[in-house]
Amino acid sequence: MFIAIQELELHPLDFREEIRPNVLDLGPDITQNAVLTTSGHADLVEEHHGKHEVIRDIRVKGDLSTRLQISCARCLEPVEQLVARSFDLLYRPQGIDARGDELSVTDVEAEIGYYRGEGLELEDLLREQILLALPLKIICAEDCKGLCPHCGKNLNLAQCSCAEPLEDARWSALKDIRKKLEQ
Repeated sequence: MFIAIQELELHPLDFREEIRPNVLDLGPDITQNAVLTTSGHADLVEEHHGKHEVIRDIRVKGDLSTRLQISCARCLEPVEQLVARSFDLLYRPQGIDARGDELSVTDVEAEIGYYRGEGLELEDLLREQILLALPLKIICAEDCKGLCPHCGKNLNLAQCSCAEPLEDARWSALKDIRKKLEQ
């Protein structure tokens, strides 16, 4: 769905969308398992800069929910993750804030996204919000043992027959300190 500036000039836009799995490109490691449901409201916000300059921002408020399948960061087994998120976003025309000299970005400016042309795609906004809602690392269980670094066997299913690596003698002093601290 395209959120167009021309339409927002006439009236605010309410949306309610259902996006089937495999429509959004979430990357090679993430699979959408359920329909993505979203609803919300988009409107035009005019911001006056000086006497003659008016910036037309797009404000989009709403929520989304879906289920994703992601690989465990330790053992690579699939993990199902529920994603539900509310959002309140402001988009400004790209290049409008460009200045000749470098300045630090304020907290308010860090919260602003940018659109190009005559509006923005709702699907792009939703993709970004889904990816931001995911934790950096997803694990199947707190006690996940992961994969053997030598043979690649899933250590949650069975112990592998790889030899234990020999300890490097250079670490023994630190190991002694650790033992003393644990006492």
